[in-house]
Amino acid sequence: MNSNRKTAIIVGVLILVAYSVLGSLFLKSLTLIVLFELISGAAVIAIAVLMFPLFKPWNKRITFGYLATKALEGGLMIIAGILLLSSSSLLLGICDLIHVSHAYIFILASMLLYYLLYRSKLLPRFISAWGVIALISLLIGNLLETAGNTHPMIKLFYPLIMLNEIFMAIWLMVKGFDLSAKAEIDQAN
Repeated sequence: MNSNRKTAIIVGVLILVAYSVLGSLFLKSLTLIVLFELISGAAVIAIAVLMFPLFKPWNKRITFGYLATKALEGGLMIIAGILLLSSSSLLLGICDLIHVSHAYIFILASMLLYYLLYRSKLLPRFISAWGVIALISLLIGNLLETAGNTHPMIKLFYPLIMLNEIFMAIWLMVKGFDLSAKAEIDQAN
């Protein structure tokens, strides 16, 4: 198995691991919730680090932006996880603020991801298009909730991105990357 195939499998697994934080919503153990946050944050950063060399030939500046926003997203998840252990209302308030802002950082980082995936053709373009549509849906849902709208239908804005990322993770583990476009760039350089 070549290194790009291993990278695809690892990235797919890490995407699923990053989503494990959603499983912590059903837990009552603070220790397990914090553990899920820490592991999830580390997985988010690891995905960007692993994707960096694959994206770099397509657009260095956007690739660095993707890496930086994912590092910020994962770092904030880790900080939020640690802050959950606090009994200080100030620190718990900061944790809540991190959770609210996390969604917007996720949206920005993921927009960069889907742009790079679309340009590089490492995955079929329909996955990128679906991802962008899902992110717009997520943004609308978050803006409505931030504005104080509590209608139960708002929850329908969220599953589209979850389904997209789980589908992408499975695709990566089963099919891997399409490196034919990358080979063309390598030959041109």
